[in-house]
Amino acid sequence: MISEAAPVPAAARAATGEAESGAVEEASGAGGDGAPVAGRVAVAPSSLSPSRAGDFMQCPLLYRFRVIDRLPEKPSEAATRGTLVHAVLERLFDAPAGERTVPRAKALIPGQWARLRESRPEVTELFADDPEGERLARWLAEAERLVERWFSLEDPTRLEPAERELFVEAELESGLRLRGIIDRVDVAPTGEVRIVDYKTGKAPRAEYADGALFQMKFYALVVWRLKRVVPRRLQLVYLGSGDVLTYDPDLADLERVERKLHALWEAISQATRTGVWRPRPTKLCGWCDHQAHCPEFGGTPPPYPLPVVESGPGVG
Repeated sequence: MISEAAPVPAAARAATGEAESGAVEEASGAGGDGAPVAGRVAVAPSSLSPSRAGDFMQCPLLYRFRVIDRLPEKPSEAATRGTLVHAVLERLFDAPAGERTVPRAKALIPGQWARLRESRPEVTELFADDPEGERLARWLAEAERLVERWFSLEDPTRLEPAERELFVEAELESGLRLRGIIDRVDVAPTGEVRIVDYKTGKAPRAEYADGALFQMKFYALVVWRLKRVVPRRLQLVYLGSGDVLTYDPDLADLERVERKLHALWEAISQATRTGVWRPRPTKLCGWCDHQAHCPEFGGTPPPYPLPVVESGPGVG
């Protein structure tokens, strides 16, 4: 066991953004339309997950929209399919090793899709304009192809995961809390740990591999801080392209990641205090749901919901 925390269903992962405690909690937040809710007060973020760390590195203003303002975002076909495939691969390991076959995995898709619709009704909007169900059928067929491709990359009959969809959390000496959800943890008879993450997209080009491994090194750091064990291997399984990216970290790697996260958290904390969240335009802006609120597109951010203790120029 890596942690006493319970495994988290894949649908819950998508709904919680890796279960990070963001700026709006039980007693605070925004409504489904992004408007403030009476009686609820925004609070500063208190922890960091790989997804939210990635948001800030991509665009500080995006981090604000997602964590401070909690602006709503429309579900996407690609992300929802990823959630579905994750759920299928997780549930497949409930079956005895000899029954973990392609037909068995594909047979799980309808039931997991039904569960996803029940837990996240908003995903039904994806196919609201598809009365004949043709687009939905193609979407489900692609999910089947991704699941089937996994069997060419790993053999589930030879795997007995120690953990699946595992929520992990560790507090660093600085007080920074790191948390996230690991797809799969394998532990060898010798005690060596392998952390595995499924990706339904394509593997990045070699020059972008370090960026892809950031999430995995983040998880490795959390495991090391929890158990004082450096994972033997980090493994990214890309179902979209049929590639497997592996990396064997050492302690120096994890110490570098920890320093990077401390610097990142200091930048987030400063932005939280000052209310200055600068946009960072990239090609990814074309897929952003928040263009209407972004100055780069002529928009205006919502009023900043937290007290500003330092003044400074920029987007507030």
